[in-house]
Amino acid sequence: MKIAFLTPEYPHAKTGNSGGIGTSIKNLAVGLLAQGCAVRILVYGQKEDAVFDDNGIVVQQIKNIKLKGLSWWLTRKKLERIIDELYANQEIDLVEAPDWTGITSFIKPKKCPIVIRLNGSDTYFCHLDGRPVKGINKFHERRALQNTDGLISVSQFTANLTNQLFGLNKNFTIIPNAVDISLFSRNSNEKESPSLREATATRQPVDNNLNHNRVLYFGTLIRKKGLLELPLIFNQVVEQNPEAQLLLVGRDAPDIVSGNSSTWAMMQALFSPKASPKVTYLGGVPYGEIKKHIEQATVCVFPTFAEALPVSWLEAMAMQKPIVASNIGWATEMIEDGVEGFLVNPENHATYANKIVTLLEDPNLQKQFGTSAKRKVAQKFSIEVVAKQSLVFYEKIIVP
Repeated sequence: MKIAFLTPEYPHAKTGNSGGIGTSIKNLAVGLLAQGCAVRILVYGQKEDAVFDDNGIVVQQIKNIKLKGLSWWLTRKKLERIIDELYANQEIDLVEAPDWTGITSFIKPKKCPIVIRLNGSDTYFCHLDGRPVKGINKFHERRALQNTDGLISVSQFTANLTNQLFGLNKNFTIIPNAVDISLFSRNSNEKESPSLREATATRQPVDNNLNHNRVLYFGTLIRKKGLLELPLIFNQVVEQNPEAQLLLVGRDAPDIVSGNSSTWAMMQALFSPKASPKVTYLGGVPYGEIKKHIEQATVCVFPTFAEALPVSWLEAMAMQKPIVASNIGWATEMIEDGVEGFLVNPENHATYANKIVTLLEDPNLQKQFGTSAKRKVAQKFSIEVVAKQSLVFYEKIIVP
């Protein structure tokens, strides 16, 4: 089977910055490749048209067409032509696209089927974040969902809320995001790519020893991920455990609600005088460096308000790290409260802090949660399991 992914992002030095969508696509692509599939990544919004190989995955960079008022239409028609050509040349059998901004809303290939996998549309995230969505984005997202050949969602929560927000009654096949356990394992000795090694060498070295009081958050610093709640939570952690330290890893983002250019600057003003010296912010780091920071942490925290099924949680779980996460929506589809981690409403600062302190002070509970978390990842969220589920779905679309 020959599968193509249409995406605005992909985690590679040549294709620019990438977030959760790119990571989830890369993980699935690796899993499909291992199952004997041919995989092509169609990355739009690039600086040039080019094709390169990424360890067996064909990555095709696509430059958007720029013409005031018509760029969105012309770019979609360009993508449609590329898909038609690849299908006619028997280089692809099916294209999968994300729901984000409805890129496929005016793409209608002659024969190649298109499926959409929900990782959270702009409409979805704006709703969870309590802010208005751009009308044009909602229009394209709804149209794409209405006209696709098949629908996947990474969580039941995301599927249900998407149907509600768009006034649809679509049937979604639930297939979660995946994590590459071979990379995120405490015993793995994989080598970083030269590009990652070079990028890492330019940064300040980090202590390689496990810090038994280190709390880690990794991901974008942004309001919707609970980063304005985290300082208030950590202030209470420090009151109970003065040795606690907080490490933040991820790029800083502007705050769309207040207009502030830096979420990190907003966070700094919220830390207490006692907590502030115990906080370290590294900024964005190469993807290959994330594993090291997870490995050195005692507890990982994700106080987010808006996700679909976050890969970052799976990465921490795969590395047997206990988690204190949000209890909203998708969370219960990943973690059973009190079994693989703790789930708490991020606005309940005292309870959230108490759960962090409980784990910092109980090595046996850390190990218990970590072991259970890795077991669940292996059973439900590994790239092998998710790739096989996806193949079953694709086969039904290609051969009705």
